[in-house]
Amino acid sequence: MLMPWNIIGHDRQIERFRRATENRRLASTFLFVGPAGIGKRTFAQQLAAALLCQATTTVALDPCGGCASCLQVAAGAHPDLHLVAKPPDKSMLPLELLIGDREHRMKTGLCYQMSLKPRAGKRKIAIIDDADYLNAEGANCLLKLLEEPPPGSLIVLITTHANRQLPTIRSRAQLVQFQRLTNEQLAQILKQQGVADNQEEALAMARMGQGSIDRAQRLRDEETQRMRSTIHTTLSQQGWQPQALAETVMEYVESAGKDAPPRRQRLKNTIEFALEYYQKCLYVSSGAPQPAETTHVANATDADCVQCIDSCLQAYRHVDANANLPTLTEWWLSQLRAATRTSHIL
Repeated sequence: MLMPWNIIGHDRQIERFRRATENRRLASTFLFVGPAGIGKRTFAQQLAAALLCQATTTVALDPCGGCASCLQVAAGAHPDLHLVAKPPDKSMLPLELLIGDREHRMKTGLCYQMSLKPRAGKRKIAIIDDADYLNAEGANCLLKLLEEPPPGSLIVLITTHANRQLPTIRSRAQLVQFQRLTNEQLAQILKQQGVADNQEEALAMARMGQGSIDRAQRLRDEETQRMRSTIHTTLSQQGWQPQALAETVMEYVESAGKDAPPRRQRLKNTIEFALEYYQKCLYVSSGAPQPAETTHVANATDADCVQCIDSCLQAYRHVDANANLPTLTEWWLSQLRAATRTSHIL
C-alpha cells in the first residue's frame, strides 16, 4: 500500500520531483534552499524513502512506509542513505565526515561511501545537512564528487542561502527553493507533533515561530519568551545601556549550563530577537500596519535599522565561529546602541 508524503507546506516541490521522475529526468545533485527549520531535511529524507522504497516504482514516487527499505530509512539505518550534519560542538562541518581522517583518507567518509556500489538496491543517496558550514577545503572535496557523480546517485545539499555555496557547487546543482510555512501550516505541524494542545496555542506559537518549526519549538521555553520580551522592550527605550543589557543577556545564556552548544544557541536566540525587532521597525516605517504582537516599535531611521540588522547578522556569524560569548555580546550591543543613539525611541 502506497502512502502519501507526510509533508505540509511544500506541495509544489513534491510535484516538481514527481514530474522529474515521470519524465525520467531526475538530476543527480540538488541544492535545497530556504530558511532554517521549515522542513527541508524532512523533505529530503522523504524523497530518499520514496526513491529507495522496494514496493513502489521510481515513477510513482510514493513510499509504502512498511517495506524493509522504508523502515530502515525511518530508523536512519539504510545502507544506501548517508546523512551528514554538523556536530553540535563544531563550528564547521568536519572534513573527516566527507573524506575520512588523516589515517583513512578516502577510505571512510561520505565521498568514499558514495563511490561504492549500492548494497540494497540500484541507488545511493547522500543528504548533506548544514551545508552552510562547509569550509573551502570541504567544499572542494565535495566538488570532486559532484563533478563525477556515481551512476544512479542522488546528492542533496541543504542550505539557507544559495550564495553560501561555492559558485562551482551551485553550477552543478539544481536549485529547489523552499518558502517559510504559513502560520496555519506551522500550527498544523505543531499540533501533529503534540507540541501544542489546541489550535489557539498552536497559532500563537506559529506566529512567534515566523514559519520555522525549530524556532517555534525553541520559543516554548518561558525563560526564552521573557528574554524576547526584554529585548523588544529595551531596544524601544531611549537611553538604554548596552552594559546593563549585556549582563541580562549573559545571565540568560549562562543559565543554559556549562555545555557550549546550548549557550551559543541562547545567544543566537537573543540576536534573532533583536533582528526581528529591527525588521519590524522597517516594516512599520514602510507604512504597513503594525503587527498585532508588536507593542514597542522604534522611530529610528531606516538607515539606523539597516545598520542594526547588519550588526545582528555579523554577531550571528561570530557565534558560529566560536567567538568569546561575553565579549561578542558587549560588542554587538554597543554597535546597536551606537547606531540608534541619536534616534528618538517611542
